[in-house]
Amino acid sequence: MFNGLANWWDNAELWLAQLWFPAQFVLVIAVLGPLCLGAAWLIDRIVDRVAALFRPGRDGDCSSQ
Repeated sequence: MFNGLANWWDNAELWLAQLWFPAQFVLVIAVLGPLCLGAAWLIDRIVDRVAALFRPGRDGDCSSQ
């Protein structure tokens, strides 16, 4: 199984390396763009939830000052 996967990966890598550079760029952007946007959205949601845990409540001491 791993041998077949390694052969497939080698063929895909060879195909990509032999492409014209602008085609490589477009292909990489088409794949990495959505992946990076999704990762950024996920990280933003996680940070918001963690920050909400440490944020003082509406009745907290900070609002009475």
